Amino acid sequence: MSVTSLLDDFALFDDWEDRYRFIIELGQSLEPLTEDEHCDATRVPGCVSQVWLVSELHNGILHFRGDSDAHIVRGLIAILLRIFNDKTPSDILALDPTDIFTQLDLNDHLTPQRSNGFASMLQRIRNEAAAATSV
Repeated sequence: MSVTSLLDDFALFDDWEDRYRFIIELGQSLEPLTEDEHCDATRVPGCVSQVWLVSELHNGILHFRGDSDAHIVRGLIAILLRIFNDKTPSDILALDPTDIFTQLDLNDHLTPQRSNGFASMLQRIRNEAAAATSV
């Protein structure tokens, strides 16, 4: 699913209850992590829920997988991965998702704790991309 199709799908829902259900559905599509990948090394600090992000660099392209113990947070991971997955580290670092977040209206409909966690996940993705540029 591209960012454009994500935005189009969000636009189909008139209220946030339906959008939350859609976000939860997005989370169900995440690639699974292994039991070993659910560890402190992959855990994202700053999230109230348990969140794990794994990155893999292949041929200059970063691929992310993630998981959470909370359904909505899994959906938020899925949204971030739709935006950032399978890009070069430099493309990830150059991408400003602010406009996408605004179009999805996420900033106004996430609790402060989820917003902080979302920001922590975004920072982790950027950190992984920055580390990959020095490889």
